[in-house]
Amino acid sequence: MPAGVLALQGDFEAHILTLRRLGIDAVPVRTAGELAAVDALVLPGGESTTMLKLAGEEGLLEPLRGTIADGRPVLATCAGVVLLAREVEPRQRSLGLLDVAVLRNAYGRQIASAVVPLRVAPALGEPPAMEGVFIRAPRITRTGAGVEVLAWRDEDPVLVRQGTILAATFHPELTDDLRVHRLFAASL
Repeated sequence: MPAGVLALQGDFEAHILTLRRLGIDAVPVRTAGELAAVDALVLPGGESTTMLKLAGEEGLLEPLRGTIADGRPVLATCAGVVLLAREVEPRQRSLGLLDVAVLRNAYGRQIASAVVPLRVAPALGEPPAMEGVFIRAPRITRTGAGVEVLAWRDEDPVLVRQGTILAATFHPELTDDLRVHRLFAASL
């Protein structure tokens, strides 16, 4: 079965293209039936409140929660991390499946978007740094005991892993560095 990319809003096409570059069959997911037909899922960046609204309208919130809670591999980026976070500030609804707290839009408004050097853990391989594209990105302010940090922006965790969930507050799909997607693909 293919990997699915939630395609309600946001930069889902870039993830589909990145996964296909790695030889992975990637398809858009817009319905519960399409969700049931994939082995893994990407929750892309975009606007988290809009994605929550659209997922609710499509009857996808509970199927998403169940699919992820059951251990299907997930890659969440930027707003996708907000969708998964246990705690979100300013307060908003989330799926609450990733034991982190996030502060939405913490790195600034759209005009403050930036490409920033990141320090990476050995699990990502060499080199020990990568570029992170931050666009209205959330900041992880707390990680739970079962959350492994895999990359940092200064001292802030920006790539974390909890079980089968891999979560990046930046946009790895917007660079030529495929290490985050390869790490996700290794769980397929």
